[in-house]
Amino acid sequence: MKIAIDLKTGDVAAEAPKETIIGIDLGTTNSLVAYIKDGQPIAIKGKNNTSSLTPSVVYFDDNNKIVVGESAKEKLHSEPQRTIFSVKRLLGKTYKDLADIQQKVSYTIIDQEDGGHVKVNIGQQFYSPVQLSAEILKDLKAQAEHHLNATVTKCVITVPAYFNDAQRQATRDAGKLAGLDVLRIINEPTAASLAYGLGIDRDTATKIAVYDLGGGTFDVSILQLEDGIFDVLSTNGNTSLGGDDIDLRIMEHWIQQMPFLESPTYKQFLRLTAEEAKKHLSSHETFIKEFIDDTQLSLNLNEFNALISPLIEETIVSCQKALKDAGLTKDDIDKVLLVGGSTRIPYIKERIEEVFGEKSDSSVNPDEVVALGAAIQADILAGNRKDFLLLDITPLSLGIETVGGLMDVIIPRNSKVPHRAGRNYTTSIDGQRNLRVSVFQGERDLVKDNRKLGEFTLRDIPPMAAGIPKIEVQFILDADGILVVKAKELRSNTETQVEIKSTYGISEEEMALMLIDSLRNADVDMKERAILEAINEANNVILSAEKFITQNTDILSDDESTNVNNLNQLLKSAVASRDKDSIELAMKNLNDYSTPLAHRALDVNIGKSLREHKL
Repeated sequence: MKIAIDLKTGDVAAEAPKETIIGIDLGTTNSLVAYIKDGQPIAIKGKNNTSSLTPSVVYFDDNNKIVVGESAKEKLHSEPQRTIFSVKRLLGKTYKDLADIQQKVSYTIIDQEDGGHVKVNIGQQFYSPVQLSAEILKDLKAQAEHHLNATVTKCVITVPAYFNDAQRQATRDAGKLAGLDVLRIINEPTAASLAYGLGIDRDTATKIAVYDLGGGTFDVSILQLEDGIFDVLSTNGNTSLGGDDIDLRIMEHWIQQMPFLESPTYKQFLRLTAEEAKKHLSSHETFIKEFIDDTQLSLNLNEFNALISPLIEETIVSCQKALKDAGLTKDDIDKVLLVGGSTRIPYIKERIEEVFGEKSDSSVNPDEVVALGAAIQADILAGNRKDFLLLDITPLSLGIETVGGLMDVIIPRNSKVPHRAGRNYTTSIDGQRNLRVSVFQGERDLVKDNRKLGEFTLRDIPPMAAGIPKIEVQFILDADGILVVKAKELRSNTETQVEIKSTYGISEEEMALMLIDSLRNADVDMKERAILEAINEANNVILSAEKFITQNTDILSDDESTNVNNLNQLLKSAVASRDKDSIELAMKNLNDYSTPLAHRALDVNIGKSLREHKL
């Protein structure tokens, strides 16, 4: 039995105060936090107490002091290299995934060359997208604690419906790193429908389409609401399409008119002005802004609509696919909910109404609706609300690799979560003792076209003839869309299981180190491990550089050989200093300089080889 005591008076309280669980919309452009007060969701206003929106921007000053939000956004133009925006687009992504994004941002994205992690380079420091997202979440946590005058430790965080396992894991890691116990990861369109659902007639089955165009992602979900049960029927979307891309189209339009604007000097000014134009044209016919040397940046509504039309048509195709997957037509939809600031654009509302009929509803603030829904889900998890039940789905198929590199789907996309499914397999070689299980997510027939989530090995299978062992592989998908895989040889009861850990998130060891470091000095042994890993990688780079110079003396100029050698010596000095950041920076400098030389050397050597061999 638990007894609550008032620490001020020493009296026994009649009932322990309930802990508030907050709802968080971690957005590409803006983020916000909400909670339930007197049964209604409330979005918490930020430091200036004027807006609930916190720009998802992180700035590092010269001393690496971190600033988040509006103050950070003000640095986008003056110090773009130290100001990080759209970090949500980096979560759970490989460097290959981000090839196009690097051209759109002013900060440097680094490939860690381990097939997974990427980091952002600020000065001589390196930060993962999870760390950067955690800084935004810390700021939101602080806002909530200031507003509530209480410590907050638990939350629900929303993600785009089309976020894959890696992106969900990375989001959960960011919450943990911010000091939050993430009780649930829920899909943004589903959260939005919860917020709208408070005012929908419970006695009538209502079919809802949620059109969610955020800063960096797009989702459409089809749901049915009946007797308080939110049943997600289908979802579709694009995690690389959003309001940022609309801004980019405007920028490209102006650069085409005035090519000198392509200079990095104007990139962030141009981006912020494009965002300003987008918002202005939602309620005006023309946008004009004075620029340098008596020039103007201008855009009218017709031009704007023509620029964004290809992007909007992509979202319309997703809407049509979602309807088809749900087995519905537009006439079956009773209401279309508009989510995300970009849905304020008149052209978008017009196209949606053409597709679904005039059923669109933006009565709840499109910027706040997702966070408000997250707060409602938090209230459900807290046990305060029992009139709603959420039945969500997984957006992408989950399966394993079979012979020939084929994808064998075990949990199809649009399956309800939580979900459990299994399938039996056998061996293909006589006496086979071990079986590797490789897990993938995606919709393509070949695993090479899908995303690998992880792999493990079922060991010590009793030796039998091929085809005799009966191996059951089970997938268990929890309510957050995070996966556990089990494998068992049924004749011998040999079994193993693994929770699929994303290679694009943060390991538990890394998480522990970062949390300890944020509270007090990091553990010496953990630091030593990180330094040793950096030294090992650097030593491999040093040997490769020396070998490169030796093998290509006839291709490299004297200056080039000298420069590579000098950078290699600087890397050796950094290794001797045993400073992890110095080692990583020296490796980056050496790689940046030597990569073009390596490409040239490869071309020369290939050409030489071809000349020596007659076809």
